[in-house]
Amino acid sequence: MISEQRIATAGNLPSPGALLDKANHLIERLATPSMVQLVLRLALAVPFWRSGILKWNGFFKLSDVAVTLFSDEFMLHLPGGPYHYPVPTAMAFMSGCGEILFPVLLVLGLGTRFAALGLLVMTVIVELTVPDGWPVHITWAAMALGIMAYGPGLFSLDHLVCRARQVAARLQ
Repeated sequence: MISEQRIATAGNLPSPGALLDKANHLIERLATPSMVQLVLRLALAVPFWRSGILKWNGFFKLSDVAVTLFSDEFMLHLPGGPYHYPVPTAMAFMSGCGEILFPVLLVLGLGTRFAALGLLVMTVIVELTVPDGWPVHITWAAMALGIMAYGPGLFSLDHLVCRARQVAARLQ
C-alpha cells in the first residue's frame, strides 16, 4: 500500500521538462528587456561617475590631481609610443566633463544612445591609456554597445519623450 501511494504521488509530479519550462518562464519575467536595459545603463554609469567625481574640486573647478595625471602619469600606448597626452589640461577637463555628463544621461535615460557612444569612445581612450585593463574595458564596451543597439528601454526619459511625440503627432 505504501509503494502504491509513492507511485501515485510520483505520477503526479511534473516532468523535468515542465519544471524547466516553468523556471525559464520565471527567469523571462524577471529579466525583461527593459529591466536589462535599465541595469545596463546603471552598470555602465557607475564606474565612469566614480572616476569623474574625483576629477573635480567644485563646479567646473578641475582638481590639480586630474591635471597631473594627464600631464605626468597617463600615456597613450600607440605604435612607436607611449606618448604624453596632448594638451593635458584640456584632456583632463573633457574627460571629467564626460565622466559626469554621460553617466547622468544614462541614469536618466536621456540621449541614451549618444551617452553610450560617448562612453564607448572614452573606453577606447582608457584602453589606449591602460592596455592591461582590457578585461574590464571590454565589459564597458559591451555594455555601451548593447545600450547603443537596443536603446534605453521603457524606464527612461527617452521613452517618455518618444511617446509624447507620438501622441502629439496623432493629435495633429
